[in-house]
Amino acid sequence: MPTIPKIISVDDHVVEPPHLWSTWLPTKYLDRAPRIERRGIGPMRLAGGANYDITWDDDGPQADCWFFEDLVYVHKRHVAAVGFDRDDMTMSPITYDEMRDGCYDPAARLADMDIGHVEASLCFPTFPRFCGQAFLEATTDRDLGLACVQAYNDWMVEEWCGSSGGRLIPLIIIPLWDAEAAAAEVRRNALRGVRAVTFSEIPPHLGLPSIHSGYWDPFFAACEETGTVVCMHIGSSSKMPATSPDAPVAVAATLSFGNAMSSLTDFLFSGVLIRYPRLILAYSEGQIGWLPYILERADDVWREHRAWGGVRDTIPEPPSTYYYRQIYGCFFRDQHGLESLDRVGVDNITFETDYPHTDSTWPDTLEVAEKMMANLTDEEVYKIVRGNAIRMLGLDLDRDLDPSGRRAAG
Repeated sequence: MPTIPKIISVDDHVVEPPHLWSTWLPTKYLDRAPRIERRGIGPMRLAGGANYDITWDDDGPQADCWFFEDLVYVHKRHVAAVGFDRDDMTMSPITYDEMRDGCYDPAARLADMDIGHVEASLCFPTFPRFCGQAFLEATTDRDLGLACVQAYNDWMVEEWCGSSGGRLIPLIIIPLWDAEAAAAEVRRNALRGVRAVTFSEIPPHLGLPSIHSGYWDPFFAACEETGTVVCMHIGSSSKMPATSPDAPVAVAATLSFGNAMSSLTDFLFSGVLIRYPRLILAYSEGQIGWLPYILERADDVWREHRAWGGVRDTIPEPPSTYYYRQIYGCFFRDQHGLESLDRVGVDNITFETDYPHTDSTWPDTLEVAEKMMANLTDEEVYKIVRGNAIRMLGLDLDRDLDPSGRRAAG
């Protein structure tokens, strides 16, 4: 059995603490800052995407809820699930008092990372949603929206990550309504060492221009220039693949990779990766088992249909070329993907724990990894759980190791 080195998890989540915007927003916006209120909750159901039908009941279970303009976000147990038994990870309301402290407290998170065999962690937002689209959708006051985005990023860099000794890796959000302002925010944070930014898998689902339009080129240029990885999490389009409104949530959860697959296809045929050959994309929580087929299909379409398919003059090489050069997948459980490692690409995949969501392998991540990767070599395991993340994010770790994770000679 191979040795599993300390893991670098490229997809975890933070539950923002109640004080975030009241502490980090400029004073002139404090009366409109996102705020936490404790409310009694009646029946609640997932209405699709990130939307919930909520009823209030003073005598119902208590929940800590974010309020911002007309947006309401109720904290739910399945989003802060670690510490609960599997059958208790429900869509029920929850308060900060009931959450494990590692959900929102950086010192407690580091302690939980030690328990979970994790050295470093990249955390996606919760209330702002996975690419910060809450500030796009909740207010038309773009100055307020930008201030909220910048306050989140300042908290992320200085408070959440600041005292972690590099173990908590900063991941910023952008003002999605303005590509030039997004580019400026990337550059502002790159000056203080940030090398990862969230983005939507499929911007048109958010009412935004597509990646084919050229609108996002200033943002992509800034990311390439600063070495900032564009991280796209499942659900970052506020719309998850589903079959019907009355299908159980388990159907959407099973199909959650669908937007990642669509987004990858979009990028492979967009020309973006040709115009920006040093731009790096990462698909977070999308798993990897689907990658061999979609790469094969994209190459077949390029070879057989590029003339009438509209890509003859824009995509000069088989699309898989750009995947192997510039794109990373991410998984937590995917035995099929690991069995297809020669096609997935051992240099193109990264690992995660998904703390504190219901999919999280915490606190058993080491045992899960050992079982999944039992037939891999030490070199393959090192790349997957650690080395590729270091290379992708430009982390100052393992400088004295060779690609197998062993001490370099001399």
